[in-house]
Amino acid sequence: MSDALHVVCPHCNTVNRVPSARLAMQPDCGKCGRPVFTGHPAELDAPGFEKQVGRSDIPVLVDFWAPWCGPCRAMAPAYEQAASQLEPAMRVVKLNTEEAQELAARHGIRSIPTLALFQNGREVARQAGAMDAGSIVAWARRHAAR
Repeated sequence: MSDALHVVCPHCNTVNRVPSARLAMQPDCGKCGRPVFTGHPAELDAPGFEKQVGRSDIPVLVDFWAPWCGPCRAMAPAYEQAASQLEPAMRVVKLNTEEAQELAARHGIRSIPTLALFQNGREVARQAGAMDAGSIVAWARRHAAR
């Protein structure tokens, strides 16, 4: 099972080993039994963020946002559309910076919405400002291919 990838469940944060050939076959979590990929952004808290970013073998696209932010709310439907196109090649998540202020500060989030792409536990790309679904998908794929 050398081609197995570590994929973190968005529901219970369990790390699952999924053969790369089965990523697109809608695998379920070995612990909670729920789908590992939903085609929707997973809403994370700080511990969930750390687990997703630190343990996932697939890229993790993070939307740093806040509920009071007009551009964040305007971009939410586009981010939702992008998730359905990007998963299972990458995990698509949202992190509310109001609820995880320390984490947002540690990552230097100064404006929202900000998208950040993480691979192997480290940030590889960042983009501030609202985007449409096509731009989100193109940006994420371009930077994940590096």
